[in-house]
Amino acid sequence: MILNISIDFLKNAYIYSPGIITLLILAGFMVGVINTIAGSGTVITYSLFMMLGLPVNLANGTIRLGVIMQTLTSTLNFKRHNTLDWKKGFKLAVPVVIGSIVGAQIAIEINEAIFEKILAGILIIMLFFIFYRPEKWLKGQVQKIQSKPTFIQLFLFFIIGLYGGFIHIGVGIFMLSVLVLNAGYDLVKANAIKVMTVFLYSPFALTVFIINDQVHYGIGLIAAIGNVFGGYVGSRMAISWGNNFVRWVLMVVIITFSAYLLNLPELFRA
Repeated sequence: MILNISIDFLKNAYIYSPGIITLLILAGFMVGVINTIAGSGTVITYSLFMMLGLPVNLANGTIRLGVIMQTLTSTLNFKRHNTLDWKKGFKLAVPVVIGSIVGAQIAIEINEAIFEKILAGILIIMLFFIFYRPEKWLKGQVQKIQSKPTFIQLFLFFIIGLYGGFIHIGVGIFMLSVLVLNAGYDLVKANAIKVMTVFLYSPFALTVFIINDQVHYGIGLIAAIGNVFGGYVGSRMAISWGNNFVRWVLMVVIITFSAYLLNLPELFRA
């Protein structure tokens, strides 16, 4: 049934009109920049895909194509500028990969509406800590960085992978919080590990969606063009403009994303 929906949708010529293609690429670019600097940017393409007619399950699978291209580009750029601690990052990525496979499988059947409300509450609590203890987000803690990954870190990254496989939107914010507050990285170095980890787990989650015919390649690959350029620009901005810039972007994204999850615009209109 899902495969038939995808094929019918593909036949709509307007989807591949110059205007829609431009919109998809621009949206992908914005997503690439926001995701690389903070997270939750994927909500842009997620919403756009559904506005164009993709069912929610297809949108959830299709966004993974752009995520892979975007994180590959930004990971290589962070590594080129010696910002990426890839050895420890790879160790932390293992439980994320395992969790993402489980989470993607759950996403095939479960309704995420209630989960999104819980997520919004967690993000608001996280926002308090960014304001209250800003030094934690701006300066690395050498002893924590040099130590081996703890059981708590590995468990938290498994949970993050579970969520990332499930819906992906917002996974970068949770990953940054653990990397900064628990693993001791500053925001720029945490961002480098974050994008590498997302790059490593996304193909596994994507495979689950592909097996279940929940990926629209045409739309996903067009948007991915923008994701690539956005990932490059976002990583350059994070490296050049530093931790404080990333912190402020992160706060704006958290506030905006929480409002989106809680449907605050609809509440005010009511």
